[in-house]
Amino acid sequence: MKKIALLSALLIGWNASSQIVVGRTDNDNDLKLTTLPYYNFGKGVGLTSPDSLFQLNIRFRIQNRVTYYNNEDEDPAYDGQIRRLRLRFDGYVGNPKFLYAIQLSFAPGDTGEIREGENLNIIRDAVIYYRPNSSWNFSFGQTKLPGNRQRVNSSGGLQLTDRTINNARFTIDRDFGFQVHQLNEFKDKFSYNFKGAVSTGEGRNVTGNADDGVALTGKAEIFPFGAFTKDGTYFEGDLMREKTPKLMLSGGFQQNNLARRTGGQLGEELFNPMTMKNVFVDAMLKYQGWSAMAAFMSRATGEDPVTVNPDDPTDLRYVYTGHGFDYQLSYLFPTNYELIGRYSIQQPNFEIFSLTPKQKQFSLGLTKYIWEHTFKLQGEVTYDMLDYIDGSQRNNWYVRFQVEMGI
Repeated sequence: MKKIALLSALLIGWNASSQIVVGRTDNDNDLKLTTLPYYNFGKGVGLTSPDSLFQLNIRFRIQNRVTYYNNEDEDPAYDGQIRRLRLRFDGYVGNPKFLYAIQLSFAPGDTGEIREGENLNIIRDAVIYYRPNSSWNFSFGQTKLPGNRQRVNSSGGLQLTDRTINNARFTIDRDFGFQVHQLNEFKDKFSYNFKGAVSTGEGRNVTGNADDGVALTGKAEIFPFGAFTKDGTYFEGDLMREKTPKLMLSGGFQQNNLARRTGGQLGEELFNPMTMKNVFVDAMLKYQGWSAMAAFMSRATGEDPVTVNPDDPTDLRYVYTGHGFDYQLSYLFPTNYELIGRYSIQQPNFEIFSLTPKQKQFSLGLTKYIWEHTFKLQGEVTYDMLDYIDGSQRNNWYVRFQVEMGI
């Protein structure tokens, strides 16, 4: 009997430590740390010190895909790859008010090519938080900025296999700096959030590029009918089947002073730094399995967006200035199959139209959720239309199958 009692105590102790919820009370979900890297269904594998002075939670995520490409004037091609492989650690040290989040990436598409003079991009997030209560978050380190909705959402919380063409062009992604988030979300009444950041403007894992330009980012979110169930603004699709309509409207702005890259925090090095201004407007509606999203994104500069290599006047690098719209609609059937449609349009400004085409993209997807977004099967067909300044057009399409799994 003593052995049975001892074994029962050990199992109960392990079960309690393996269900750690970092910095959470019954009314305070850890996803309120809105820069945490990805969608959370479970809580991973957790450890707590006997004196409760620290907690460590470990999670992983795998995204495998195979794609068939058919591009105009090119031979059809197949591609199979590990698109994402992420390992994440989070928890607190000393006191649940002092938290950390670390995310590492190992897939080739995440780390990028090894280039001379550049740092390897394994570190995606390395950020320390101070959260005095459920309404305030203060953070210092490298993580996502409060930008457009789809970028803030994890790639693991997407309905289709990738984000939109406009996100790829206009996103502000991750950066190193300070952030303050003031959250006021309530279940069934008007809610709102304010988020701000002061960051380097150079992107992630950059060293040796000190200058006197910083990026200033601000964002406001409102929820006219109250907060979404289970933080539903941080994943796509109405997996919670909202019983009453839930709506989010948000707007954001960033000014990146003396940015060195073509996309601000992303892209190739410009031949001379340039100040960029980004605008983001998003809307999300969910109700009884239906989900609709719309987004507007734009980027502008106060000068010619094209930079020229001083040693070779034929070598140009430019900031993509222009704007784009995204529209997405889906329905989740009771069988947990979801049908998704998306339409995107992207318009470059006249100054760069001779260098890059207008683009329209249509996508149709079918997703089977086995364990919400953490284990799902995704199929997608996407068709691209590219319109060039000389009146010519090019049409491309691809078919893709993807499996996502994580804890």
